[in-house]
Amino acid sequence: MTYPDLLDIGANLTHDSFELDRDAVIGRAREHGVRRMIVTGSSEQGSIDAANLAHAYSGSLYATAGVHPHHASDYGVSAGQTLRELATRPYVVAIGECGLDYFRNFSPRQAQRDAFQAQLELAAECNLPVFLHQRDAHDEFVEILAPMRNRLKGGVAHCFTGTESELRCYLDLDLYIGITGWIGDERRGSHLKSLVTAIPDDRLMLETDSPYLLPRSLKPRPQTRRNEPMYLREVLRVVAESTGRPEQIVATRSTANAERFFSLT
Repeated sequence: MTYPDLLDIGANLTHDSFELDRDAVIGRAREHGVRRMIVTGSSEQGSIDAANLAHAYSGSLYATAGVHPHHASDYGVSAGQTLRELATRPYVVAIGECGLDYFRNFSPRQAQRDAFQAQLELAAECNLPVFLHQRDAHDEFVEILAPMRNRLKGGVAHCFTGTESELRCYLDLDLYIGITGWIGDERRGSHLKSLVTAIPDDRLMLETDSPYLLPRSLKPRPQTRRNEPMYLREVLRVVAESTGRPEQIVATRSTANAERFFSLT
C-alpha cells in the first residue's frame, strides 16, 4: 500500500517508553509514510538526547532544543548555554518546546514566564523558529509572545486544542498551527473538527506528540495506549475528513508547510 509522504512535527522519541524498541518505532513510521520526524526537546538533557538521536538518523530525524514550562524551574545559565550550543547544529531546527502551562503548574508561574522570555530571546538571536506550548495561559502567553513576534523567524502553536478566538489570535500573530490526534477525541476535541477548516492551507501542520495523545478514533484500538508516529496517518485522515479535502492534498500541503517552517531541504 502506498501512503502519502508525511512529516510529524512533534514526536517525543527520547521518551522512556521507546527505550526498548525505538528503532522499530521509527521503522514502522517510515512504513506508514511518516519518513521524517521532528524530535521534541523539552528539558536540558532531553534536548541533548533529541539532538543526538537526530544526528544518528540524519536526514530522517531533526530536533528542537528547549525547556518545557513543566521544567522551567530548571532553566538557568547551564540550560541556556546548552540550548545555545545545540542551536548551532544543522539538525536542530527550532527552539522549544517552550511557553506557559498554567493547567499543571509544575513550575512556578514566574519561572515559566522567565524561561519562556529567555527562549524567545535565544530563538531571535539564533534565527530559529519557536515550537510553542500553551495551556490555560493564553492571555499571558500572548502578552509575552506578541512583542517578540517581529524578531522571530516563525512560530508554531504546538498541539493546538483551544478556542476559535485563540486560533484567530494565533493566526493574527502569523503562527502555524499544529494539530494532533486530539481532533479525534470525541470527549474533548470534537470542536477542532470545525475549527480546522479555519486554518489556512499554508498554516496547517500535523503531529502526534507521541507517546502521548493516542488518537481515540483509531479502529481497531491498539492494545497499548502508547502513541507512535505511524499513527500520524490517523490525524491526517480525521483532518481531511473534517475539511472535506483529499488526504493526499492535506498531506502534501502540511508537509510542505513543515519543510518551509523548519527550513528542511
